[in-house]
Amino acid sequence: MELIGRGRDADVYALADGRVLRRYRAGGPARAEAEGRLMTYLGEQGFPVPRVYDANATDQVLDRLEGPTMLTALRRRPWRWSAYGRMLARLHDSLHAVPAPAFLPPSPASGSGDRVLHLDLHPDNVILTARGPYVVDWCNAAAGDPACDVAMTVCILRGAELAPPEGLGVRVLLRALLRTTATDAAPGYARVLPARLADPNLTPAEARRLRRALGG
Repeated sequence: MELIGRGRDADVYALADGRVLRRYRAGGPARAEAEGRLMTYLGEQGFPVPRVYDANATDQVLDRLEGPTMLTALRRRPWRWSAYGRMLARLHDSLHAVPAPAFLPPSPASGSGDRVLHLDLHPDNVILTARGPYVVDWCNAAAGDPACDVAMTVCILRGAELAPPEGLGVRVLLRALLRTTATDAAPGYARVLPARLADPNLTPAEARRLRRALGG
């Protein structure tokens, strides 16, 4: 199989017939089946996710999405930071209109609420296809308060290590996101900031930037 993508915990391989295999690496979390179940549910609700053909503890067979990530597109077209911030806001709002299914548990970072939250919704997890944007990587999803989801996006992006032009672009994107979304993120920071700072994958430099930006 041809390796076409590599994430923090999983690898993506090309299959025949326009499909891909997303496989968690050995020693990683065994949650692909739960993610597949959630993506199937979201697709039935009309939210843009890859179609799931099969899923077990470590593997998912999905539609192959043709197009760049939003992050790649932003690096090619930096004048679109504001437009993509508004797109992220619309994705948040569309997702938060979906009631959480009974099988989706809350997490410490999700607050109290009954909506589906992605909790990792940033430009590298949005694929821009000819049919529109699709959201991938649902391993952190939980039921909860939409304010926590938007606040987590802010925390992720404010802590990211970026070159100076991209740092300015992120601020433009976040301003557009927060002005466009129907959700007030402010109540979510108290819950998601400690959770983000406790993430073992967060580098010390990311933690310092996040504390400076948000006072954690």
